[in-house]
Amino acid sequence: MSVCQPQRRHYAPEVRQMTAEVKPASLQLTERQEARRRRILHASARLASRGGFDAVQMREVAEHSSVALGTLYRYFPSKVHLLVATMQDQLQHMHETLRKRPPTEEDPATRVAQTLMRAFRALQREPHLADAMVRALTFADRSVSPEVDMVSRLTTAIILDAMGLEGPPTAEQLSAVRVIEHTWHSALITWLSGRASIAQVKIDIETVCRLIDLTAPTEHP
Repeated sequence: MSVCQPQRRHYAPEVRQMTAEVKPASLQLTERQEARRRRILHASARLASRGGFDAVQMREVAEHSSVALGTLYRYFPSKVHLLVATMQDQLQHMHETLRKRPPTEEDPATRVAQTLMRAFRALQREPHLADAMVRALTFADRSVSPEVDMVSRLTTAIILDAMGLEGPPTAEQLSAVRVIEHTWHSALITWLSGRASIAQVKIDIETVCRLIDLTAPTEHP
């Protein structure tokens, strides 16, 4: 039995701007600087994967990425900056992967729920890394606002891509996306703290994604 492929790529300019153009500020760096930044982020992810938040020490990151400690601090003023940027990087890769293998369900709410559970399971495979990144988001103050904003924009872009809009989202749809995003992050925190099972997370995500159906524009004859 064939599965109907949703029409996903015919976005209006406003939607393309909110999805396809979500890119980190690092693209403004030179090729050499970008390579150095990537080494730093990879070192951060490796250390966090092994021992979580406490295992990411700036001196260790500098050594593992073969950069001077002073250079590391010029790129990332603190460990929180570094780990939030690491989450931004992880979400960017996740977004690219999801675009290569988009959900196939016809219903937008089901597509979003499936997409977010795929993203959740990707983080689930690296629980120490996920915990480190989420803790950094929790500790982030105003000085980390650009990195936190990018994490939010990437999450929003992932959700909008899965919705498969053919025109700009309405104010109600954007509000629903924000609620879904908050629920997804909250579900990740409760799972990491052992207060929710994967099954409960799935139920919560599927429940909140039903907001998409409630905000769909009404077609008038």
